[in-house]
Amino acid sequence: MIIEPGELLSKIDSPADLRKLSEDQLLQVCQELRQFIIDNVSIYGGHFGASLGVVEMTVALHYVFNTPYDQLVWDVGHQAYGHKILTGRRDVFHTNRKLNGISGFPKRKESEYDAFGVGHSSTSISAALGMAVASQIKKEFDRHHIAVIGDGSMTAGMAFEALNHGGASDADLLVVLNDNCMSIDPNVGALKEYLTDITTSRTYNKVRDELWNILGKISKFGPNAQQIASKVESGIKATLLKQSNLFESLKFRYFGPIDGHDVNHLASVLQDLKKIPGPKILHCVTVKGKGFALAEKEQTKWHAPGLFDKLTGEIYKVHHTTPQPPKYQDVFGHTLLEMAEQNPKIMGVTPAMPSGSSMNIMMAAMPDRAIDVGIAEQHAVTFSAGLATQGMVPFCNIYSSFMQRGYDQVVHDVCLQNLHVVFTLDRAGFAGADGQTHHGSYDIAYMRCLPNMVVSSPMNEQELRNLMFTASQDGMGPFTIRYPRGEGVMPEWRTPLELIEVGKGRTIQEGEEVAVLTIGHIGNYVVDVCKNMKLDGLRPGHYDMRFCKPLDEQLLHHIFQTYDKVVTVEDGCLQGGFGSAILEFMADHGYNAQVKRLGIPDMIIEHGSQMELHRLCGFDPEGIERTVRELMGVTVRV
Repeated sequence: MIIEPGELLSKIDSPADLRKLSEDQLLQVCQELRQFIIDNVSIYGGHFGASLGVVEMTVALHYVFNTPYDQLVWDVGHQAYGHKILTGRRDVFHTNRKLNGISGFPKRKESEYDAFGVGHSSTSISAALGMAVASQIKKEFDRHHIAVIGDGSMTAGMAFEALNHGGASDADLLVVLNDNCMSIDPNVGALKEYLTDITTSRTYNKVRDELWNILGKISKFGPNAQQIASKVESGIKATLLKQSNLFESLKFRYFGPIDGHDVNHLASVLQDLKKIPGPKILHCVTVKGKGFALAEKEQTKWHAPGLFDKLTGEIYKVHHTTPQPPKYQDVFGHTLLEMAEQNPKIMGVTPAMPSGSSMNIMMAAMPDRAIDVGIAEQHAVTFSAGLATQGMVPFCNIYSSFMQRGYDQVVHDVCLQNLHVVFTLDRAGFAGADGQTHHGSYDIAYMRCLPNMVVSSPMNEQELRNLMFTASQDGMGPFTIRYPRGEGVMPEWRTPLELIEVGKGRTIQEGEEVAVLTIGHIGNYVVDVCKNMKLDGLRPGHYDMRFCKPLDEQLLHHIFQTYDKVVTVEDGCLQGGFGSAILEFMADHGYNAQVKRLGIPDMIIEHGSQMELHRLCGFDPEGIERTVRELMGVTVRV
């Protein structure tokens, strides 16, 4: 089903078409754009609330600035659906996040209007500043550079690093702060409170509005009028807010806060800001989910709700007649609380993903022992290290692809000091429709090379619980447990907690000729493959290694002494991953087997369903079976 755009939106194939409209028509464009997003996401899925919250901002930015010559950088990109629709992708927007369709995030190779590829937060100011400095060097003095960043993304240290650098430059940089008090979950921390103080100061806002009116008329009073007004405005801010303005202390000209949903006022203010050189920040107050009442009310739930009825707001869910396996993240959340109730040392730490990681379960029951530190992975890791020095056992839950952002801290602050921090890496392997920026492809490789680090992955929910229980024991050091996005395989998953010997694998079945070695949930594919091959009288061996570091050397000696053909399967990168660890063991011990590694190849894999991407890489059930049959010299089933 193709969604028909409204009267004006149907004629906008690029921002140049938008700029042909009168300012009086912008409100209608916003209404049509918002409805187009609602219509499409309700049928095809995707991120929802964030893009609704910036419809007016998106229209105003493209209306005022000469994109793509003027460079617009979005932070994270959840909110860029309107941007994509206005920049030539309206008619293919229904392919959003689908295999071979457009990406759910800005992506440079997809459009010249996507000035910078994003997916992880807090990069926009640094990127836009780099572009602005490059334009100065190239003497492109008519070129503008705009970073749109949310108040959630602003909590990351990288954003402050960029502000610190940008304020000391004379680069033409505009930072648009989209302040809605939300990232995916509600924002936390002192910056949130600071922004709230600004937006709720009635006296300041009243005086500021009057000053804006003066600034709009002041040019007739002479060349020094702007300078005088600037000093007056700074004085008002410092006096009425009872503190110096954070952004102006970093030498950014601060404007706002203004209503981020008044498209005509936004356009007028942006026109004024185009004439002001140097680094500046426009503080816009918005509502995430604006224009869809339920999304405004329950913003976390409607961040990415799945398919829904746009009239009733009913989110469609599949109803099963039998018990279904839980999501791994929920098993983690419930198990963490269960263990914390028994062990007073256990704490939970998450960088702004309490609902996504299900740590909100422990946060609700033990708010003093489960902590959301904001979008700050580096801080999350070193904060956890600090807890560990005092005898606490922190479970630091970070998505695998976000863990990359705190890697130096894992090396320097945890592993070098051999501290007992448990890293639970959610969304390991392919993240599905979120695509290349969110795939957890590399964690096995980048964790297993670190001294003192244990690297493990459960094949099912029971194994996840037992690995968590094992990792929590006294005497452990750095410990990684990775698990995928989505459901497990055990409807009855609340099994007793049991210790696992670190570095000990499991024999799923002994076999003949070919041994299949797996790590993690992907081993369930091999269970199904073995059942299927048994129908033809074929019996490969299957071994769930559980640990990539340390490896179960006793089990591996048995395997290489028994089989001369080995297949390794992992939902991680092949280079430096689990299969590489097996090859290293083989070489170090003088074995000479034929080894075939299945996993994520050395290339960027884009978006699609998890099964589609597994099939693309050849480690879906059919691909695994085909590989095993080929090694056995048996005809592959068609």
